[in-house]
Amino acid sequence: MIKKGRLAVTAVLSMSLVLSACTLSTKDKAAEPSAAPSGAPVDTTPVEIEVLAQSSNEADVNIIRDQLAKNGFNVKLNLQPDYGSFKSQQDAGNFDVALSSWTTVTGNPDYAVRSLFKTGGDYSIMTDPEIDTLIDTASTQTAAQYIETYKQLEQKLVFDKAYIAPLYNSIKSQAFNQEILNKDSVRLSKSRSLPWEGLDFKDTSKRDKEPIILQSTTPTLTSLDPIKGNDGSINIINTNQYVRLLNLTDDDKLTAEGSLSYNFAIAEGNTEYYFILRDDINFAAIKDKLAVDTGERVGGDDVIFSLLRAKDKNSVPNHRTYTLHEHIAKAELVTDPAALDAVKISGSSDSVKSGLEKGLPAKITSLVSDKKESGNKDGKYQVIKLTTTTAFPQVLNYLAHQSAGIVSKKQVEAINTYDVAKFDPNKDIPYGDQNTVTEGAKYNNTLYTSGPYILSSKTDYEANFYKNPAYMKGTANEPKVNNIKVRFIKDMDSTLSALRSGEIHLFYSVPETKYDVVKGESKLSLQTVPSNAVSYLLFNTKNREVAKSADLRKAVLHSINQDEFLAYYKNNKIKAVSTLSPLVKTGLELKADSAKVKEFLAAYKAGK
Repeated sequence: MIKKGRLAVTAVLSMSLVLSACTLSTKDKAAEPSAAPSGAPVDTTPVEIEVLAQSSNEADVNIIRDQLAKNGFNVKLNLQPDYGSFKSQQDAGNFDVALSSWTTVTGNPDYAVRSLFKTGGDYSIMTDPEIDTLIDTASTQTAAQYIETYKQLEQKLVFDKAYIAPLYNSIKSQAFNQEILNKDSVRLSKSRSLPWEGLDFKDTSKRDKEPIILQSTTPTLTSLDPIKGNDGSINIINTNQYVRLLNLTDDDKLTAEGSLSYNFAIAEGNTEYYFILRDDINFAAIKDKLAVDTGERVGGDDVIFSLLRAKDKNSVPNHRTYTLHEHIAKAELVTDPAALDAVKISGSSDSVKSGLEKGLPAKITSLVSDKKESGNKDGKYQVIKLTTTTAFPQVLNYLAHQSAGIVSKKQVEAINTYDVAKFDPNKDIPYGDQNTVTEGAKYNNTLYTSGPYILSSKTDYEANFYKNPAYMKGTANEPKVNNIKVRFIKDMDSTLSALRSGEIHLFYSVPETKYDVVKGESKLSLQTVPSNAVSYLLFNTKNREVAKSADLRKAVLHSINQDEFLAYYKNNKIKAVSTLSPLVKTGLELKADSAKVKEFLAAYKAGK
C-alpha cells in the first residue's frame, strides 16, 4: 500500500495491499505450454487454487472466482478482515494467489518494481536474476532509454514467467463537502498524498475552533517512524508529519515548493545532488495532548541522519523502505561556497551555486555547519550534498517519498536505545510505536515531527492531529487549520453515509461504483484523476504448486478477463499489464484466452 504501498498502502502500499488477476496475449510471441503427451486422455479434474484477499475486496474476489471456476479451477477463498491478518496469512504462505495492489507514490517507474519484484526487495517474495538485472539496468537510464528495458521486464514478469497476473489500473478519487471546505484548498495529486497544510474551511473563522474531519479505513498504524512502514495505514499520515527535501507537484513533477529545500541542483555526471535548506521549520512535540514548538530547528544534521538511516537496512528492526534509498552513498554538509561555484549543473553552463541561489531571501554569504547559526535573511545557509552509488536521477523521486521524511536526530537517538540485533517487541519501545500515541495506560507520546501536523492521540475510533506551531510561519505553506481528525471507518458504504450526513468532510478513495451517488448530491464535489495504482494477483513463490509450475501460473493468468472488471466498475478502471502500466507505455497487451488455459492446465497435469 502505499505504499503504497512498499506495498500498500501508501506507498503508497496506498499504500494498502489488495489483490488481482488477469489474462493476456502479447504482441510478442507468448510463451507456449510445456508439451503434453499426444493422444493422452484429457484430464478434466478441476485444479484447486486458493485466493487470499481482504474482505473489503469481495467484489474483485467474486469476479476472480467466477472467471477461474469457468476455466477449470476449484477456487478456495481465504478472506481476511483487515490488512494485518491478510499480511500474516501471506507471510505464512497460506495462499496460491494473493489479491494485491501497489501505488507508485513517487511517480517514477523504478519505485513501481524495485520493492516488489527485486531479490531482497522490501515486499518481494521473488528471486530471479534476470528480473533483477532489468530493474537495475532501467534505473540508470533516461526516460527515452528505459522504455525498451521496462518492456523486456514486463514481458518476463507477466507473460514469460507469470509471477503476477495484472487486473486493472485504478482512478484516484476523493469527494468532499463543498459547503464546509473551501473547494480551492482541496488538492488531488496523481501520486502525492493529500497535503493537509493547504486544507481550509469555506468559513475561515472556523480555522481555530473546529476540526477538519477526514477518514481512513485502518485504525492500526504500522509505524509513525517514516522508514518502518509503507502502506495505506500511515502513508498519508507520515507524509503530513515529516517534511522532505523535495515534493511532487499534482502531475508528478519534482518541486522544492513546500519542502525543506528552497532549491535543488543536479551536478554534472548525475551522481551528486545539492539542496539548500530553509530555516523556518522547528520540530513539534506534544504536551498535555496539544502541539508545542520544541525550539529545535530542522537542520542539516537531521537530514543527514534521516537519509543515512533510511538507506541502512539494519538501522531499525522491520525496516520497510531501505531499498528505496539503497543508491545513496553519502550525505554531507557543504561548508565552502567556492565548492558550489566549482561544480556545473548537469546539462548547463551554470554553476550549482547560481542554481541554488535562485529566489532565495538573500544571496549566499556563508554556509554553516551548525543549524543554530543558519539565518537565511542574512545569507547564512546550510547545503546538503547527496552522492549516489551510480548515476541515478530517480533518486530525487525517492526523496519526495514519506520514507525520506526528516526526523529529529536528537529525539530518535534518545528513544531508540535498544540493540537492533536483539530487539524484543515485548519490552523494547521504538520511536514511532503506535502504542505510545494510543489512549490508555501505554500512552507516552514521544513524537518529534518536522512536517505541518503532529499526531496527538488515537483510539480505534479516530486520530487527533494538531498543526505544528513552528512550520513555515507567515508563508503560503503554513497550515491553515489548527486541528485535523481522522475517523476510522472500515466500510465504504458507511464512509459514504458519513460524508453525506456531515460526520466527515472528505472521503479519500471513493469506490468507482459510488461516483454517481456523489454526483447526485449538490453539496458534494467529486475529484478524479488517473492514478498510479494497479491491482494484481501475486503468486506464491515458495510452498505451493504455483511456485513450481509456470504452466499452472499461466493458466491462472489467461483465465482473467479484464473487460469484466471494467464493466463492473462502469469503465472507471483502466487496463493494465503490470505496476509499470500507469508510468511506461510498453505496447504490451492483455487478453483472456480460454484455449491457452486448457493447454497450460493440460501441460501442468501432465508434468505432475
